[in-house]
Amino acid sequence: MPEQAIFAQKPENSRGRFHGPAGSRLRSPFQHDRDRIIHSSAFRRLKHKTQVFVFHEGDHFRTRLTHSLEVAQVARTLARFMGLNEDLTEALALAHDLGHTPFGHAGERALDECMAAYGGFDHNAQALRIVTRLEKSYAEFDGLDLTWETLEGLVKHNGPLMDDEGRLTTRYIKKGIPAAITGFAHSFELELSTYASGEAQIAAISDDIAYNAHDIDDGLRARLFDVIDLGDDPLAGEALSQSLARWPKLERPRLIHETVRGVMTAMVDDVISETAKRLKQLDPGSPGDIRHADRKVVDFSAQMHEKNKKLQSFLSSQMYNHEKVLTIMNRAGRVVKDLFDTYMNDPRLLPEEWQIDEVIGDEDKKARLVCDFIAGMTDRYAMDQHKRLFDLDPLFR
Repeated sequence: MPEQAIFAQKPENSRGRFHGPAGSRLRSPFQHDRDRIIHSSAFRRLKHKTQVFVFHEGDHFRTRLTHSLEVAQVARTLARFMGLNEDLTEALALAHDLGHTPFGHAGERALDECMAAYGGFDHNAQALRIVTRLEKSYAEFDGLDLTWETLEGLVKHNGPLMDDEGRLTTRYIKKGIPAAITGFAHSFELELSTYASGEAQIAAISDDIAYNAHDIDDGLRARLFDVIDLGDDPLAGEALSQSLARWPKLERPRLIHETVRGVMTAMVDDVISETAKRLKQLDPGSPGDIRHADRKVVDFSAQMHEKNKKLQSFLSSQMYNHEKVLTIMNRAGRVVKDLFDTYMNDPRLLPEEWQIDEVIGDEDKKARLVCDFIAGMTDRYAMDQHKRLFDLDPLFR
């Protein structure tokens, strides 16, 4: 095993958690975090939450759960190679999608629109709510009581939320930082103006690697485009050409796998090369040096960023905006809106354990309660609830 880097996040230096000791006799603090995430109900629900395709469309397409496992595999490989803490990296990779709604980005857009007058919806903020409030398994506390390093990585894995002078970064300029983050950061300072750890940065870029490569796979399996259509894409086309050069008569399923494998290998190799250059320039002596750098340390090269941009453009036109996908996702968004409006009009329709007296007469609290309930739904449960309330099949009306 490679020697741990001096800028790795060491478990014995964890800033700890709210309740109880940071770790245990058998597990380090970050192993403990990973295990709590895996055993959470929110993690189990990812099994029936969509990546791109709704669950009923086939058993072989990615869900949020399979995607999270694939991200964790890439992330742990990178963390080991770079000498960073594998357990923290894995915990962050497994938790990064906990806050997502049913029906993928269509569900998130719909719920954000429903919540526009009540602070909006943000899946990173929702993940923080889940692990600090909404999970209710432990006798001594709500949430999962994760370490500071894991909470920080959940909130900041895509970069700082503001600069040193409090000016919001691009993502949050329009709507501001969600209250779930600012309120929590106030009580347990998450240092929103700095980058997250190298481990969190690895989890974030592993997410990019996994979804880019595997969306190619799912799109081909769904026959939304064909292998030959990848030929003009700089990244996927090169992987396809290399596969065909080596195995010119390879059957379609193997050719797809080898092409996707080539895309992932190219991205991983690029991250390793670019990150090595940035580490050499920065020469960090501690995890704090990574956090206070003036740019991400774990990143793609400019050339790979451009290739990824072109790949995303291809997937957008050929897959995400395909008529078949848009038709289902527009209907899925309507399911979310119908459920939100119905529960807001009559909260007594919520399950008994979600009927909280303190929200009566407070529209903001009621809206957030309804939002929490819907965000936690699986695709299947959302469709079942819609059918129960409206007595019709929501995706095929």
